[in-house]
Parts: sequence; structure tokens; C-alpha cells
Amino acid sequence: MANIINVVNFLILFPFIMAIIIGLLKKASPLRSAVIIIGGFTIMAAAIYVAVNVLLSGKILIVYLENIELYNHIVVALEVFLMVLVCFLSIKYKKFYAIIFSLVGTIPVLWMDLTGRAVEYSNHLRIDTFTAVMYLIVGVVGILICIYASGYMKDYHHHHTDVQDRSNYFLALMFVFLGAMFGLISSDNLGFIYFFWEITSVCSFLMIGYTRTQEAVDNSFRALWMNLLGGCGFAAGLMYCNMNLEIANLSDLTGIAATSKFVIVPVTLFAFAALTKSAQFPFSRWLLGAMVAPTPSSALLHSATMVKIGVYMLIRVSPLLYNTLTGIMITVIGGFTFFAASLLAITVSDGKKVLAYSTISNLGLITACAGTGTTEGVWAAVMLVLFHAVSKSLLFQTVGDIENCMGSRDIEDMHGLIIKLPRLAFIMMIGICGMFMAPFGMLVSKWAALKAFVDSGSVWLVIFLVFGSGSTLFYWAKWLGKICTVIHQSFELEDITPRSEMVSIFPLTSLIVIMCFAFPWMSTNMIQPILNESFQELIDPVIGGSDVIIMMIMVTMIFMIPIASRFLAIGKNSKMTMSYVAGVNAGDDRHYIDSFGKERALYMSNWYMDEFFGEKKLLFPCIIVAAVLVAVMLIIVVGGAF
Repeated sequence: MANIINVVNFLILFPFIMAIIIGLLKKASPLRSAVIIIGGFTIMAAAIYVAVNVLLSGKILIVYLENIELYNHIVVALEVFLMVLVCFLSIKYKKFYAIIFSLVGTIPVLWMDLTGRAVEYSNHLRIDTFTAVMYLIVGVVGILICIYASGYMKDYHHHHTDVQDRSNYFLALMFVFLGAMFGLISSDNLGFIYFFWEITSVCSFLMIGYTRTQEAVDNSFRALWMNLLGGCGFAAGLMYCNMNLEIANLSDLTGIAATSKFVIVPVTLFAFAALTKSAQFPFSRWLLGAMVAPTPSSALLHSATMVKIGVYMLIRVSPLLYNTLTGIMITVIGGFTFFAASLLAITVSDGKKVLAYSTISNLGLITACAGTGTTEGVWAAVMLVLFHAVSKSLLFQTVGDIENCMGSRDIEDMHGLIIKLPRLAFIMMIGICGMFMAPFGMLVSKWAALKAFVDSGSVWLVIFLVFGSGSTLFYWAKWLGKICTVIHQSFELEDITPRSEMVSIFPLTSLIVIMCFAFPWMSTNMIQPILNESFQELIDPVIGGSDVIIMMIMVTMIFMIPIASRFLAIGKNSKMTMSYVAGVNAGDDRHYIDSFGKERALYMSNWYMDEFFGEKKLLFPCIIVAAVLVAVMLIIVVGGAF
């Protein structure tokens, strides 16, 4: 156990050391790439080592740190530093509203710590099964994104000569992000969780504003104030636990039965903070604005770090949400976000924006599942987190590489991608299939989500899931069809994707396929223990024998249908026919004769239906509706307690 504790400390501290080293190295040098690859794989190996040991042992590791006074002084000093940094940059860019949220969130917590009102004797670190699963997400997916970024940033500045090359600073921030994530998911002490929570808010702000354009600055400050607002909610919950309930640990809070309105108050405040972090409506705009940053930032924020913190907290407190007003409101907000963001994703053609709306949508589904407080809901939420992290990371990286090769990330420019960039097209197809097709886990997890929603007795939630899943199918199938459609100007382009980026992309592609077949094993050995620990009792398996049989049939059909089709075609005479294009096909299936008798290239375009529910029509009303729901939750639950 002592060895595991040392490795955990290494995971928390070493990424910060890596950030310092990277900041001192020469830009875009082979040494920098070597340091990132060697250091990254070292962190990955350590994360896998801890995760495997915890999963195999089935034990919960509780750690009380020695010299805690020293750690507390360091945390206080760094909290002050973050507050001063935010205030300085807010004054520099004249965004004064961010100062208010920073002061309101930080000063009361500092006052509580410095005046001795915080609970002193508490656990500091807690490594359980859910922590181990999050280690795998952060340590594997997060590190692969950092390795991808080491090659991507060189190409990025080659194509964006107008942006000052501060890639060392950007890469260092990514490792700071990972260190904060390891610290947060390892911590049981609410004060430590809040500290790492704020680090991620500031890091995302700095990464989004990397290019220093006016758009980047505006979007970065939007992300900052929204996440600092959530931080204020977390700080209030932290102080309430320490000063009213005399609780300093998250595990102590989740171990209490949610029968008292005084217990549900901090849970509601933590849930509010989680909504901001996971970019749920009405706080979704900060994640949409984050795509102005280089692609590795989007991949990291959407898959392995920032947004996963929010749903991580919701899953932690999920058992306390069962049959409560807070749980109902969280589930409704999540279900509404899932449906609305899916509709909005249909109406945009920017690849990164589609992925952003998809992230918000899927996080909404995870939020809704956690809000039910049921075992099926938690099972579906954790499984969705796993599959979403891998698939979304792969998709963002592939879109970034396609943009570098083609000079565009617009879906309409990806027609015939299977011919233009066959390797990247094949990888993207696997990533897209992983998001919505059988037998991949995202689809199977929706079965459990549907059962959780039906058990909750809410017709609205079932409607959100059904129609949200339908619109999800629409925008993914539309993109997939565009990639496979071979029309005019579909000739192979030079694939300039560096080998260092493929070191990240190939493992993620393999992981999606492996997880598809390992689904039953993951449920038994990773998700089921989380349910037992969260609900503090032995839970019946959510996935039974009949479910496994159905999944195996799905896997078989994926391979059998094309094979059977080939056998059925044996001995049959094939006939090549031209496509019907108003009766004026030019003869090569790629050109047609227009009304003036001129030959023109054929072009097929997707329909985005923005005149029905585009961003201008739907986004603002969705924000208003969700804002009202959040306000009602806070007023009734928190206001009623006082």
C-alpha cells in the first residue's frame, strides 16, 4: 500500500514538474518532443499501475497526509496566487466582472481556513474503484492528447503564422491540467477538491485565450466567469459542510442518508458547480467558445479533463439525489440539454462545433443519468463517461489533422474523404461509429439510461432520450455519409500527419474497438464495484446474460452482413448504371449538363435545417429555459433550508 501511495503522490506532483521542464525547453525541438513522450508514458504507466492494483484488490485506500500544515500553507498560497492572477488579467483586458466571482469564491474559503473554522481532522486522499477508472481516463486519454499536441503545435504555427508561437506555454498548461485532475480525483478532502477545481478553471481560461485575438479573449473570459461562478457554488458548499455539518470529506457527505434538508443543501451547491463545469445549459456557451483554441485544447477539455470533472462530482453525489427535488431538477436539466444540443448539432457544419454540441449533448445525458440517483443511472453514466472520453478525443484529434491536411474542418469540405485521406477517414469513421452505432458502448449505455428514466416515472425524460437519440443519429449519419460519398474532385491528398500524432491516434482507435468487445468485462469488473461502493451495498448486475447475448449478436451482425452480401453476389452479373441527375448525366457520374448546355461538376450537400432550429432560433431560448430551472432549484432547495 505504501508503494501505491508513493505512486499516487508521483501522479499528482510529476505533471507539474513536467510543466516547468517543458516551459524551459526550446520551442519545437526534438528534445521537447522526447521529454513529452518519455514523461507522458511514465505518467501513463504509473496511472495504469495504480488503477490495476486498486481494481484487482477491490480495496479502498484512505490516506492521511503527514505535515498537513505545510500542505495547507502551500494550498492557501496558491489560491491567493490564482486569485491575483485572475484579477490582474481581468484588469488588463478590462473584464472586471471576473474579479467579482474570483473574490467571492476565494476570500470566504481563505477566511475559513485562516481563522481555524475548517474541520482539521479528516482524510485527505481516497483511492477507490471510481478513482481508478478516472485514472485510466486521465492517464491514458489525457497523456495521448499531450503527445499528440507535441507534434500538432508545430504544424499549427506553420499554418497560423499570425499567432505568436507560445507552444511551450500551451503544452505546459496541458500538464498542469493533468496534475490538477489527478489531484482532484484522488482527493477526499473538500478543500483540496476545491483547490484543484479552481486550477482547472484558470488553466482552461488560459488555454482558450492562447491566440490572444479579441474573439479568443472574449471566449476565454466567458469560460472563466462561468466556471468561477460554479466555483462560488462549490465554495459555499464547502463552507456549509465544514461549519454547519462539521464534515470535511466528500466520502463523509455521501455516506449520510439524504433525509435532512441540511444535507441536500451542499449537495445542491456541488451539483450547481458541476453543471457549470460540464457546460450544461445555461452554461454551455463557454465550451462552444473554447474551440477557438488549438485542437489539443478542445480534445483535452472535452474528453479527459475539464468537462469530466462536473459529471464526476454528480456521479459521486448521485445516491443522495434519489427522489429529491435537486435530483429531479438535475435530471430535467440534463435531459433537456441532451435533446436541445442534439438539435443544434444538426444545424452547424463546422466539424469542431458539431463535436462541441455533441459533447454538451452527451454530458447532458450523463448528467440526467446521475440525477436519477438509481443504480442503472449511475451504471449508464460511468459507462458513457468511458466511451465518450475515448471517442471524442479521437474525433477532435482527427478533425485537427484533417484541417492541417485540407485547410478546412468544414463537414461539407470532407466529401469523398475516404478517397482524399483514406487513413484519417477510416479512423474518423471508427470514432463516429463509437458515438452512436451498435455494438459500441455509447448506444448500449443508452439502454440502461432508458431503464433509469422509465423507473423514474418521468415521461418527459423518456421523450428527451428518444428524440435526442434520434437527432444524434441524424447528425452523425450525415457526417459519416459525407465522408463516404465520392463525388467531384475526390482525389487523394498528401497526408502530412506527423508520426508523433499517430502515436496518439492509433491507440485511441484500437481502444474503441477493444472496449466494444470488452463491454461485459468492463461492466463486471469496473462499473459494478463502483455501484457497490457508491450505494454501500451489493448491487445486482445491471447487465445480465440476455444483454450480453444481444451484444454478441450485434457484433456478429456487423461482420456477417457485408460477408453475406458478398456471397449472395457470387455468380450474379453486375451492371454499371449512371446516376439519374434530372436526365442530363454527362456520362461520368460526376458531371451534369445544366439548362444552358454547359457541363458542371456534381455536388451533393447536406441539409442543416437552420431555418427551423438553428442557433439563432434555438440557442437563446434554451439558455433562458435552463436558467429558470437552475434558479428554481437553488431558490427552493438552498433558500428553503435557510
